[in-house]
Amino acid sequence: MERIMAPETKSTVPSPAAPAAGSPSPSSNATAAESANKPGVDFIRARIMEDNATGRYGGKVHTRFPPEPNGYLHLGHAKSICLNFGVANEFNGLCNLRFDDTNPTKEEQEYVDSIREDVHWLGGDWQDREFYASNYFEQLYEYAEQLIKMGKAYVDDLSAEEIREHRGTLTEPGRESPWRNRSVEENLDLFRRMRAGEFADGERVLRAKINMASPNLVMRDPTIYRIRHAEHHRTGNDWCIYPMYDFTHCLSDSIEGITHSLCTLEFVNNRELYDWVLETLGVYHPQQIEFARLNLTYTVLSKRKLIQLVKEGHVQGWDDPRMPTLSGLRRRGVPPEALREFCSRIGLARADSTVEYSMLEFCVREHLNAHAARVMAVLDPIKVVIENYPEGQVEEFDMPFHPEDESYGSRKVPFSREIYVERDDFRLDPPKKYHRLAPGVEVRLRYAYFITCREAVLDENGNVTELRCVYDPESRGGQSPDGRKVKGTIHWVSGAHALPAEVRLYEQLFSVENPNAAPEGQSFLDYINPQSLTVVEGLLEPALAELAVGRKVQFERLGYFCKDKDSTAERPVFNRTATLRDTWAKLEKKG
Repeated sequence: MERIMAPETKSTVPSPAAPAAGSPSPSSNATAAESANKPGVDFIRARIMEDNATGRYGGKVHTRFPPEPNGYLHLGHAKSICLNFGVANEFNGLCNLRFDDTNPTKEEQEYVDSIREDVHWLGGDWQDREFYASNYFEQLYEYAEQLIKMGKAYVDDLSAEEIREHRGTLTEPGRESPWRNRSVEENLDLFRRMRAGEFADGERVLRAKINMASPNLVMRDPTIYRIRHAEHHRTGNDWCIYPMYDFTHCLSDSIEGITHSLCTLEFVNNRELYDWVLETLGVYHPQQIEFARLNLTYTVLSKRKLIQLVKEGHVQGWDDPRMPTLSGLRRRGVPPEALREFCSRIGLARADSTVEYSMLEFCVREHLNAHAARVMAVLDPIKVVIENYPEGQVEEFDMPFHPEDESYGSRKVPFSREIYVERDDFRLDPPKKYHRLAPGVEVRLRYAYFITCREAVLDENGNVTELRCVYDPESRGGQSPDGRKVKGTIHWVSGAHALPAEVRLYEQLFSVENPNAAPEGQSFLDYINPQSLTVVEGLLEPALAELAVGRKVQFERLGYFCKDKDSTAERPVFNRTATLRDTWAKLEKKG
């Protein structure tokens, strides 16, 4: 399996070279080979360019993003959202949002609402084209009756387990159901009685009549309707029979006039059934095209496993910032622009591959480095008393929010006799090339003064509790009039003005690259990283009190952080989005 690594430099990767929104389609004499040979054109866009060149679908491009509302969207869905909405935009086409809501026992309005929010956040705009498979229940039922009348579907009394036993294997053909040759009249009667609610769940199903000896197991008389006495989140109790996904999906595509039905590789065997249903019924026929799904190291993207994490309390909900859900990533502070760039960089392929988690972090850092305001915070504070600074005096320093972009403006940061610095910025016995605070060493306080440590106060256990320092009043602003140089610059906050905050430091939720590969007798849950969340009490500069929930900033020298929804006026909460560099690989090597 291919591995996709994060780039080592900040080189940019161009978006695929497809026509922009509003651009004309490729000329009629263009060929698929010419399109495919253009740099950056993936196989799906090459196929669309060929279709436009030959006039297939009248030059139209109409895609859809079709989630099932039985869970929250995750990173794998982000790839599909970017592809379907991106292709529609590039070829001046349309993209629908369609909910494949055919399983009432697992679907909830909460999931519908979250999906809407996530797609909008990532940049998808479906305008007025929000559809539901449940919109088509009556039409789908009529199509099912049509198949029965054609002798292409029958009501089967076998149980689900018996159907599996009759299906056969890859090397052995299946066996026909004893109910396979019921008359059209009997099948219609039974199917209508199924709809009327006469039978219990699982008592009967409707199956397509195709070929029990087909080499493709999907084509061995697949079930297309089952009985499910359950209230639907949109249709209530109007129905007690529900169409299966494979029957619903292709016909929904057909009804909506979809041209290119883009889906992941697990549906490649289902394409034959997709085509069979549409061809047998003689209706409008979109084309299904498969691409490789997203696999990411240190992550699970199985909806079943994500539901388990939530329901068993291993995480604090679907939007826990450790979750690979879009709501979790948004709460953690991942910008949608970074996620779109990530999806662009990993590209599209016909074969499965695994993407390094560091690739996602690289895209996040690259965007936040350019767009996040810089502020100061101390997460492991040690008190510093500047002995020659006047007691009770307070002055302010004007500090820019971004060193390379004046449009971000600046803020006033207070300075006083007692400040706090990071404990890691002091060493009693510093190693070679350590350029931060140590006894007798002078450093620069960011935008403020030069200070020199004169004494470290220790407790009975030998732990440093306080530093006694002096400052040079002539070095205001961080420069010295005599031109002397200091090698170290550290950040700080004023003790009298510091804003206490809860700061949540996140790492990957799993401690191994592939938590899905648990050996027999173990579970992916056994690989949950016990250090995936560390909560510390931080001290922040006071300007952060007014920061809006969801805003992202760089705590200078510490990483990128996002203000969390749990914040209160008295106690803000910040989530670490990413460190300033990839520390995970270094920690892994040490372990």
